[in-house]
Amino acid sequence: MTSKKTNSVSILEQLSQVIITQIQHVTSFSGLFYRTLKLVLAGIFRPGRTFNILHLTQQMYHMGIGSLPIVMLTSLFLGMTLAMLALYALSDFGTEIWVAGLVGVGFTRELGPLITAIVVAGRVGASISAELGTMQVSEEVDALETMGINPIRYLILPRFLALVIMLPCLTIVSDYLGIAGGFLIAKLKLGMSFYYYEELTLEFVKTKDIVTGLIKSVSFAMIISMIGCYQGVIVSGGAEGVGQGTTRAVVNSLIFVIAADCIFTALFSYVFV
Repeated sequence: MTSKKTNSVSILEQLSQVIITQIQHVTSFSGLFYRTLKLVLAGIFRPGRTFNILHLTQQMYHMGIGSLPIVMLTSLFLGMTLAMLALYALSDFGTEIWVAGLVGVGFTRELGPLITAIVVAGRVGASISAELGTMQVSEEVDALETMGINPIRYLILPRFLALVIMLPCLTIVSDYLGIAGGFLIAKLKLGMSFYYYEELTLEFVKTKDIVTGLIKSVSFAMIISMIGCYQGVIVSGGAEGVGQGTTRAVVNSLIFVIAADCIFTALFSYVFV
């Protein structure tokens, strides 16, 4: 009997410790996000004093141009796959020409922002966490504070802004390549001309669909950049800690991006209609 009570108490202690740890993480993450947003708002009025423009452009190149090839290839193949699935389903109803609208709306509202965010989370999110984690364990972050340099302004803000700027741009590229992939299948299977496919796509895709996708991409950029930065700055334990932080950054980014996509889809489909 005593043993069972001891085990129950031990389980409750472990559970309470986990809950307390998660609350601490949420509080720390929220504080970091708040301080970053304050610097973003300050940078609107005095960008030269708030962050280094050269550092920002370097991060934009790394995150945007560096991610472009894999985003283009992934989107092209996904657009082709979606078109083949759409043709398979629509053929039963004799409405194969709707494949253009299905691919267009599907990519601009959902797949474009989502697949781009997933690719970037795996590439850029891991890179951010690894870079900041390495600086943390080598005490470079502490050195910046000793020199009177704000680590958030110097390290986190440029990465945050760069991804917020570049992810919507990558999403637009993804939309175009996904629609192009759909056209290739429509051309091969239906013999559809480019102009007819374009006409059908423009008929189905509305401005609201494009805006919805871009709003999602900005939100995804905030999620990926902040999770990557947070997991980087809390790293401890040397090289092993850096690896664990990088893994957590990617996994958490993917989970929260997909969850946010679900929430946005529900809002734009049933609330803001």
